[in-house]
Amino acid sequence: MQAFGFSTEPLAPERYRAGLENPTAGGYASFEGWVRDHNEGRRVHRLEYEAFEALGIREGERIVAEAVERFGVSRAACVHRVGALEIGELAVWVGVSAAHRGEAFAACRYIIDEVKHRVPIWKKEHYTDGDSGWVNCERCAAAAHDHHDHPGHTGHEHAGSDNERVAFVHDYSRQTALPEVGAAGQARLAASSVLVVGAGGLGVPVLQYLAAAGVGRIGIVDGDVVEGSNLHRQPLYGIADVGRPKAVVAAERLAGINGDAHLEVFDTDATVENIDDLVGSYDLVVECTDNFRAKFLVNDAVVRAALPAVFASVHQYEGQLQVYRPEPDWPCLRCLWPEAPRDGLVGNCAQAGGLGPVPGTLGALQAMQALKRILGLDEADVPGLLMVDLLSLETHRVTARRDPACRHDRPGRSDAATDAPLELEFGSLAEARASGFELVDIREPWERRHDAPEALIQSHLPLSEIVNGRASFPAEGRYLVVCAHGVRSLALAEHLRAQGHAGVFSMRGGLAALRA
Repeated sequence: MQAFGFSTEPLAPERYRAGLENPTAGGYASFEGWVRDHNEGRRVHRLEYEAFEALGIREGERIVAEAVERFGVSRAACVHRVGALEIGELAVWVGVSAAHRGEAFAACRYIIDEVKHRVPIWKKEHYTDGDSGWVNCERCAAAAHDHHDHPGHTGHEHAGSDNERVAFVHDYSRQTALPEVGAAGQARLAASSVLVVGAGGLGVPVLQYLAAAGVGRIGIVDGDVVEGSNLHRQPLYGIADVGRPKAVVAAERLAGINGDAHLEVFDTDATVENIDDLVGSYDLVVECTDNFRAKFLVNDAVVRAALPAVFASVHQYEGQLQVYRPEPDWPCLRCLWPEAPRDGLVGNCAQAGGLGPVPGTLGALQAMQALKRILGLDEADVPGLLMVDLLSLETHRVTARRDPACRHDRPGRSDAATDAPLELEFGSLAEARASGFELVDIREPWERRHDAPEALIQSHLPLSEIVNGRASFPAEGRYLVVCAHGVRSLALAEHLRAQGHAGVFSMRGGLAALRA
């Protein structure tokens, strides 16, 4: 089936759908736009469509190819009617087949939105009291903004929606009323670009506030999918989004908040291999992950690129905020912590728990710092660390300067050396013991009360006792460290290996993997 085309005959969705069938595809989504009998209070009795077909087909095929590449779908197609259409007739059809439904839905929406913006199609609505004249659909959709390559924008429907005549223009009057912002400041926001690494508890408020404020280009980096446990502290997502890529869903929601924003989706984690390319084309980076490895990875990248950045972290009811500027006296993360703390030794939200307003508050502070930087309102800021206690509502500022021993001229390439094999995979605990390992459960007592310990596990050393120095790990022997999901056990294995305990390994995936 042709990827994009025009038809003077009634559209045949069943025939088009057959052209998309693929035995590897488990998901299918389609969009159908019908001619309706009214628009903005006026009765419609028929429509006419015309198109610059040669250019339209080339652009339409380009859009479909973009969707296939961007969302990793199997096949996609779009057909648009031209000529005279009666009420109830099908004006446009889009279909996508994919391995999973989430990608199919996202690609389908991307295609119809981009077709509305970029394909040269004209429409004339025939009302009972006259006609609309020929309307350039591409021009109407683009009236609010001229950025076309982001997902999720909602403009007018070709088949007669209530907002097609006047495209919504985002109203920034409340912030431009501030003398420090004004029209010039709004122009600076529109010309700026911000990369947000992490679209979770911290990243959600950052993304919402930056998009709403009118930041012109926003990059979203996150390789996770939405989980049910995210929803209480990441209100950008809903139940229907569970299982879908966070970065993709975030872009869809942000496009609904502000169509002026040009959104770039990176459905991937930040890694040693991609971090320099990710940060290199932006003016500012906001680091919003929940793990130390990513934070120090971003830190080293912005130091190398001489870019400003805003960092934050949360633990239960507390949070920390730090701003980095590429200036002589300004400290980076490594100036305060020369060695990155090992992930798992300090619990993230999954292990330590958390209330939604805590990361929400810290994320809002990050957004404020980013906007201050763009608008030039940060001249009075002093280098250091802001600590926030959300229970007592107390804040404490720790001033700091660049550590002369921190090599800003030659920043590290991340903690790649810690990637040495530390995890082992077994089909059962009995198999692990038969391989000569002593099994050590590092879960906390409260976890063991709710989940009875396995009979084959010989030792119990809570991680908190080890970290706080109240218990020590045996220096000799071969040990397999076990926790609930393998995160804390891996962190402890890395930590102990660095101290010379060569016989310590982590159970990959923890007890959850065995029980699965």
